[in-house]
Order: sequence, then C-alpha cells, then structure tokens
Amino acid sequence: MPGTTTAGGRKASGVPAQAGGGRPVPVGGANRWAVLVVLCASLLIVAVDATVLHVAVPAVSEDLRPGAVELLWIVDAYPLVTASLLILFGTLGDRIGRRRVLLFGYALFAVASALAAYAHTPGVLIGARALLGVGGAMVMPATLSILRHVFPDRRERALAVGIWSAVAAVGAAVGPLVGGALLEHFWWGSVFLVNIPLMAAGLLVGRWLLPESYSEADGPWDLVGALMAVLGLFGVILGIKQIGTGDLAPGPTAALLLGAVLLALFVRRQRRRRYPLIDFRTVARPAFGTAVGCIVLTVLALVGLALLAAQYLQLVLGLSPLETGLRLLPLSVAAIVAGLLGSRMLQWLGPRTMVALGFVLTAVAVLCLTGVGQHDRPELLIGSFVLLGFGLETTLFGCYESMLSEAPSGQSGGAAAVGETAYQLGAGVGIALLGSVMNAAYAPGVRDVKGVPAKAGSDAGHSLGEAYSVSEGLGGSAGHALREAARDAFVHGLHVTLAVSAALLLLGALAALRLPRTMTTDSGEAD
Repeated sequence: MPGTTTAGGRKASGVPAQAGGGRPVPVGGANRWAVLVVLCASLLIVAVDATVLHVAVPAVSEDLRPGAVELLWIVDAYPLVTASLLILFGTLGDRIGRRRVLLFGYALFAVASALAAYAHTPGVLIGARALLGVGGAMVMPATLSILRHVFPDRRERALAVGIWSAVAAVGAAVGPLVGGALLEHFWWGSVFLVNIPLMAAGLLVGRWLLPESYSEADGPWDLVGALMAVLGLFGVILGIKQIGTGDLAPGPTAALLLGAVLLALFVRRQRRRRYPLIDFRTVARPAFGTAVGCIVLTVLALVGLALLAAQYLQLVLGLSPLETGLRLLPLSVAAIVAGLLGSRMLQWLGPRTMVALGFVLTAVAVLCLTGVGQHDRPELLIGSFVLLGFGLETTLFGCYESMLSEAPSGQSGGAAAVGETAYQLGAGVGIALLGSVMNAAYAPGVRDVKGVPAKAGSDAGHSLGEAYSVSEGLGGSAGHALREAARDAFVHGLHVTLAVSAALLLLGALAALRLPRTMTTDSGEAD
C-alpha cells in the first residue's frame, strides 16, 4: 500500500495522518471492520433520504401547498445537487482529507435535516433539500474512498465492498418503508428528523474511530475544473429530467447542451493538466470504464421501474405506503444476501462472469414481472423481487469492486465520485427514458374512452393518479369507465416499460464481457 501524504505534502507511513485529532487507526488494522460499520451506517442514512420523501409527497402537498414547479424541486433538489457535487467533494477529499470531508458532511446533513423537518414554506424545504444534497455529496464518495484505504487486501476489500453496495441498494429500497412507517404515526417532517441523532452519533464516533488519508499528489487542486464539472453535471441531469417529463422548451434543451459542452471541456482540461482531478487514463482502462458503464446501464434500467412499482402497488393494487414498503422488503433482503456472498462469487466466477450473470438474472426478474395485472399476485411479485434484488446487487457489487480495485489508492476519492456520478446519471436518464416509454404506452389508452370528454381524457393521460382525480370529478358511468381504462392502460404501459428495461439489462450483459475474466490481487497475480 503506498504511503499517504499530508495536506502539506509530507509523506506518512502506513498509519494515516489524523486531521483534527482522533486516535490513529492502522491501515488494515483490527478496527477496519468497525470502520466499515460506521461508513455503512452513514451511507444507509444518505441512501434512505433519496427515496424516503416519495411516500410523503401527498402530506407535504397538503400542508405546504406548493405549486407544481415547487413540488418538482422539493423532490428533485436532493438528487440533483448530490449528483452535481460528487466529483467536487470526492476529489477535494483526496487533497484535504477524506475523513475531514466526511465529518463535515455529517454535520451539514444533520443541520439540513432540522431545517427540512420544520420548513414552513416550499422555498425553505427546497433550500433544505439542496443542503441535504451537499451533505450527501460529501458523505457518499468519502465512504467508498475510506473503505478503499482501510482494506488494502483485495479479498477483504471485496467483502467490504459487497456489504457497502448492499447497504446502498437496500437504503434506496427501504426509504419508502421507513417513510410509510413514520407517516402512520407522525407528521411528514419526521422523515427528516430521524437523521439528526444518527448523524450526530456518526460525527462523534467517526472523529474518534475513522482514519484520515490524503492523495499522494503535491500539485494544486483544480478549482476551475471542479466548478466546470459541477455546472456541467447540473445542466445535463436537469435537462434530462425536464425533457423526460415532456418539457421540450428551450430552457431544458439549452441546459442539457450547455452541460454537455462544459463536461467535454472538463475532460479536455483534465487530460492536459499535470495534476488532474480525475486521471482519465484510469477511466480509459477497460475494467474501470466498463464497470462505470455497467453501473449506468444497471441503474438506468431499474430506477424508473422502482417508481412505477410503487405506483402499481399503491394505485392499482390499492396498498398503503407501509404495505408497499413491506411488499418491496424481499428485494432488500435478497440484495443483502448477494452482498454477503459477493466476495465468494467474485473469486469463483471472476468479474466478467459475475457481472454478466447479475445482468441476466435481473433481466429474467424484470420479464417475470410482466405477468402482473390488475389483480394481486403476491407469489409472483415476491419471487420476482427476490430475483431482482439478488441480480441487481450481484451486478453492482462486481462493478464497484472492479472499478475501485482498478483505481490507484491516491485517487480513490475521485474514482468513488465517478462511480457515484455514474449511478446518479443513470438514475436521471432512467427516469427520463423509462418515464417517456411509460407515458407513450399509457396515454393513448385514456384519450378516447367512450363517454369521457376529450379534455378529461387528455388530463387523465398525464398520470394514473391524475386519471383517478379526473374520474372522481366526472362521477357516474363515465368516471367509472375512465378509471378502468386508466388501470388497463397503466398495466399495459408497465409491461412495455419492463420489456424495454429487460433489453437494456441484456445489453449490459454484453458490455460486461469487456471486464477481466479472473479476479487478480493488487500485486497483479491471478487469484
């Protein structure tokens, strides 16, 4: 393991330097598993916060009365800000200390959670969600880069990455369950308030337990390049989200194009710098680049389906938010099992076979879900969710482990930021792409319902929830006919979207063939 470098450029030995005090923890020492617990606990909170608000949107709307645009920003501010700042804080952690950035992230996340919980206007809630995104962008790459530092042995690191990636997947999946459980007994602000004691505990324990580490680079941190990455990612993801909702106005299109230009200039700048934020020679390596591409494809194919599944369970089957979360729980359990088995599977199968197998299993699960309809089939849903969770985690584990092992230790923060940015980018593209497919398949089924006025049919074509509202307003036989047609159209659209998602997953299985056949140790020897 290379020696670390302090913020002033001084080389250290195998014991990481400590910023702001704290007990030194040897790299790979006996406390490394306790470090993993702290990192996974903080990651779980950040991942849960990405989806916990989904089930609270109706309560927020009723209390704060936000407009349509304000409601969109209440939901999107957190993931948009997080995705935009990952590269900035990931690379900054490499230079000023990963532990330091992580602890700042804990503190900011707790403060932002308090602001969000007691927000009395939509603007305050949007601002608090944006601050949560800043804190999340500090925490997410720091957890993975510190993990890379304290587990220098690839075999042990593979197990640690499996646990880490399972926590990340489970966090997003259990977000609606946590939100539903809290909303059964408390007001909507409680979904944020629970973050405060957990982050406060993480701040205290992390300052005492977590090791500090720095990059070996002695050159200056590229602030201009970091800002280019922030603005470029913000423009691209914002443009994709807006266009995905059918907004083809000049604003979203201009944001997408400007963001793409800034990202191209960012890549060009990094290739020319002696001390780049991200070494694109590493990104160009087959194992690293393919792993990042597979992360994008995995999330792209599935994140939109997560939202559709929640709508199907609640609006078509009539389950409550808590029942919806419980129905999705087998997916989380299967992901945890796959994460714990990931290290063994990686040694047995190698990265190429493992990632390809994960893609195929996930595609099979998605195709099985095309058997759902207007009536509940719990056995089919549970079996499909189990297969989905196992396949999804198998794929993401193999991708993250290959990506992290390919990156030099001194650039682990930047590498982690690239992986997390790929995840967020895949999420944005997935929601836009699969949302567009869903709308294209759903809308025609409600536009020409017999006895329903054309204007009502057009409004019902926006979403199933809106169709239910329109049908209640119509009442009588026309309202009943519109409601039934909307349910049929939604199920049809869900089937089409599942088929497209399965095709993307099979494309990912083909892309995985560029990964290494066997797992190698950090010394380059075959395992």
